[in-house]
Amino acid sequence: MHKIAIVTGASSGLGLETARQLAEQGFEVGLLARSRERGEDARASIARTAAVPPVLLLCDLADMGSIRRSAQEIASRFPRVDVLINNAGVINVKRRVTVDGYEETFAVNHLGHFLLTGLLLPNLLASPEGRIVVVSSNAHVPFKLHLDDLMSEKGYLSFPVYGRSKLANLYFAYELSRRLAASSVTVNAVHPGAVASGFSTNNGGIASLSMAVLRPFFMTPATAAETPVWMATAPELRNVTGRYFYKGRQISSTRRSHDAAVGHQLWTRSEELTGFTYPEL
Repeated sequence: MHKIAIVTGASSGLGLETARQLAEQGFEVGLLARSRERGEDARASIARTAAVPPVLLLCDLADMGSIRRSAQEIASRFPRVDVLINNAGVINVKRRVTVDGYEETFAVNHLGHFLLTGLLLPNLLASPEGRIVVVSSNAHVPFKLHLDDLMSEKGYLSFPVYGRSKLANLYFAYELSRRLAASSVTVNAVHPGAVASGFSTNNGGIASLSMAVLRPFFMTPATAAETPVWMATAPELRNVTGRYFYKGRQISSTRRSHDAAVGHQLWTRSEELTGFTYPEL
């Protein structure tokens, strides 16, 4: 029986190539995408080399209602989920607010995945070897999480806001790994490195030009995808949890990211903001 993988942000860049490589290894992949048109293009592209045809699942991670509807569709279609790749991400030059009233970078990069993972947890626990891969970034290194200003209302600067959302990803991964320590599900985070993708091109001409200039120095999405795919499939990582990886090896995140007290506080706030309480295990 083939395994099931769910990949967020699967219509382009790192998510697309991660989904492609998993599909080529025999996974049935659920492609989470916000745009039907781009999602269909990704599905058709992956289907050409997939061992099992992929499935397109529409989901806007900036919309809690959309996440709940998508999770319900996933759960009904796939009673068992073997791998969840929390890949989707956004960085905005200007502060934007979601339909739920949340700052968009934090909402998409952290809250959306917090909610989606919680809703799919029963399906992951149904797998004999469930794996959650959280795509973070070393952009977290210089920053401290502002628990009193998670929505960046006191001041907005694009990269610090993005970096704090990536720090939140690590707090989430480490806290979830502790909570699932006695289960069959592992949780690990990955720094994908600088990837030549369409990331940040939603921010207008200057951002697009900057990405075009830097692109030759970045990894291709296919190369960057090799580590999350390895994390999702490697037998030697079967019982490895609560770790951080880059280019196929374990690395260290900041000491700050391992502060369990802050991780617990963020967890509590995330449950309040999403209206979802994780089950006790």
